[in-house]
Amino acid sequence: MFTTIFYQPIFNLFVWLYNVIPGHDAGVVIIIITLIIRGILYPFYRSQVKAQKAMQDLQPKMAAIKAEFADDKEKQAKAMMDMYKEHKVNPFSSCLPLLIQLPIFIAVYQVLRDGLTKSDSFDLLYSFVTRPDMINPMFFGILDLSQRSIILAILAGAAQFWQSKMLFAQRPEPNLRKQEGAKDEDTMAIMNKQMMYIMPIMITVIGFSLPSGLSLYWLISTLFMIAQQYIAFREPKNGVTVVDDKTEVIAK
Repeated sequence: MFTTIFYQPIFNLFVWLYNVIPGHDAGVVIIIITLIIRGILYPFYRSQVKAQKAMQDLQPKMAAIKAEFADDKEKQAKAMMDMYKEHKVNPFSSCLPLLIQLPIFIAVYQVLRDGLTKSDSFDLLYSFVTRPDMINPMFFGILDLSQRSIILAILAGAAQFWQSKMLFAQRPEPNLRKQEGAKDEDTMAIMNKQMMYIMPIMITVIGFSLPSGLSLYWLISTLFMIAQQYIAFREPKNGVTVVDDKTEVIAK
């Protein structure tokens, strides 16, 4: 089922693009496939970003509720759910894009690892896709995408850090952090800040141990998500467009 739903379509798309693109550049094919995948996942990722931003904006209210109902967890939970309902926020909506992206990432990895190096992989081509004699893994004739690349791994890690920094949840207001019940918000902020540094390191280490084609995929995918985040964070809301952290422009 995994091969039919994820691996085979991505592999066939790769080979088809490789056949039709002038120069038969595997790196260009990876970039195009990445943009196609990100475009398909955009509605899910847009919901994820908006949910994360909404949760970030609601942190002061969450801290206030925990302080008010510190001794009554049942009332605290009900107040939280009422707040989510009032602001139309689903705290679990950010998990769906991650679950969808994981099998796609694994399929891309298998295509780059096996599909482009094993001759019998061409047996999975659809009837309308021309079988090539071979797949040249060179990117612009310089970088072999079937081999490891520390440069691409570092760039992928740097892009991941940039994206994580954009999504870093700000801590509650100073006066709320002093209240009882706000400790959880401090803990969450600390964990988010730690992940902001841990994830890029993990991406760099993993990227250096895998074919550089996967690092290229991760780099382009992350840059595309950064652009999506920027657009989502700057979308007008109730006639107001945020320009920076302190300035707002009222739409005419």
